[in-house]
Amino acid sequence: MRITEVKVFPVLDNEKLKGYATIILDDCFVVRDLKVIQGNNGLFIAMPSKKTKDGTYRDTAHPLNNETRRMIEEAVIGEGLEAGETVVTDGQLRLAPGSLVAIKGETAGSPAEAGS
Repeated sequence: MRITEVKVFPVLDNEKLKGYATIILDDCFVVRDLKVIQGNNGLFIAMPSKKTKDGTYRDTAHPLNNETRRMIEEAVIGEGLEAGETVVTDGQLRLAPGSLVAIKGETAGSPAEAGS
């Protein structure tokens, strides 16, 4: 099994929840709503879950062994932000490749790159 695509969606206003992720396996199976959590020993991935009738949560998808869990964590956490990258936090849904952006505290920005 290969992870063929990873999308990470940062959460900027939460102390523990750092983002959500979607992964695609072998170009044919998608897993959405993985959570990137800041734990006591660093970042880790929480699998998507659903609230049951008794109020507890149960994973809707999860790896069956530690090797697969590590592979998912490395792929998702590896897709995170790098030092010096800029995050759009206002109006991101209106962005398109080539859009001009203004960085707060600066004058007009340069064209946004596709996929950034």
